[in-house]
Amino acid sequence: MTDAAATPTGPLDGVRVVELAGIGPGPFAAMLLADLGADVVRVDRPGGVGLAVDPACDLTNRNKRSVLIDLKTEDGRRRILDMVDRADVLLEGYRPGVAERLGVGPEDCLARNPRLIYGRITGWGQTGPLARAAGHDIGYLAITGTLGMLGPDPDGPPTIPANLVGDYAGGSLYLVIGILAALRHAREHGEGQVVDAAIVDGAAHLTTMIHGMLAAGGWQDRRGVNLLDGGCPFYGTYRTSDGEYLAVGALEQRFYDEFARLLGLGDIASARHDVDRWPELRSAVAERFRARTRAEWTAVFEGTDACVAPVLSLREAFTHPHLAARGTFVEHAGMVQPAPAPRFSATPGAVRTGPARPGADADEVARDWVVPSLNSENREPCA
Repeated sequence: MTDAAATPTGPLDGVRVVELAGIGPGPFAAMLLADLGADVVRVDRPGGVGLAVDPACDLTNRNKRSVLIDLKTEDGRRRILDMVDRADVLLEGYRPGVAERLGVGPEDCLARNPRLIYGRITGWGQTGPLARAAGHDIGYLAITGTLGMLGPDPDGPPTIPANLVGDYAGGSLYLVIGILAALRHAREHGEGQVVDAAIVDGAAHLTTMIHGMLAAGGWQDRRGVNLLDGGCPFYGTYRTSDGEYLAVGALEQRFYDEFARLLGLGDIASARHDVDRWPELRSAVAERFRARTRAEWTAVFEGTDACVAPVLSLREAFTHPHLAARGTFVEHAGMVQPAPAPRFSATPGAVRTGPARPGADADEVARDWVVPSLNSENREPCA
């Protein structure tokens, strides 16, 4: 038995998840469930899914097991439905209608297992004029107004936040929240259901506070001129003498006072209260930061409540003293990676296994889930 099955860990221990292989938010959502202790079996397809990294380095497949099934065959469909019989959750990220055409849509799966939670993740959602259109994170953010509000320059282009805000925050996290809520309902009422997580819905939902500020007149509907979007001189990033950057978040008065004192702003610090003088204040702050290196300024602000932090690269973040002390990053099988989050006092999660290799665990899953059709001697070869 693999470590993943032999070492129960995390609050979702005992929950069985079928993940139909995809890219982006689906695998990340399944990884979150696996990090929380669920037994996630990824159904990989012959030939892979495209845009994939080396399977040995695809950390979104950690803590999972994999079987290889060709869903375009009747034998493949049968084996998926055999797994559904034993599962609590199925997760897929196909375009609307694809799972139905393959014979593993919600109707087929819930007929086999009425308690099943059928989780779907798409960009545009299952309905609407764009439902069947191709798309990516940047487009989903664009039409929800989320992308348009990102960036410090009102006259410049929006800032592209990798695929973190759309795919993962607006997609994966909302799918996982929906699955967990639906699991609770299924446990109490014996009723499964479909969870339709659309990235456009999640990305829009993330802006709820901003919409409230907009309605109250506390937010302008353009980027780079507001309190939290780089328009404020004491909430932004500044370049240092060595070409590195520091992040400043001195919003509250007492934190700002400490920031201004340590930076040596002098009388110009009072411009905080005069929006018309913010450009003058920004120039003064920028000039001060350009006088020293990032390391020198980090030493100045360390241990204070000035709310200043060095802007680190991904590799630099590994060694930050605070993150090292907390174990925010861990090393497993020679790869440094973010540790599971959040943390649980009674049922802690862990990185138990490295990335699942496509098809490597079919016989073990067949035994553990009691699904004989997954055994190598009982399945047809993939085309």
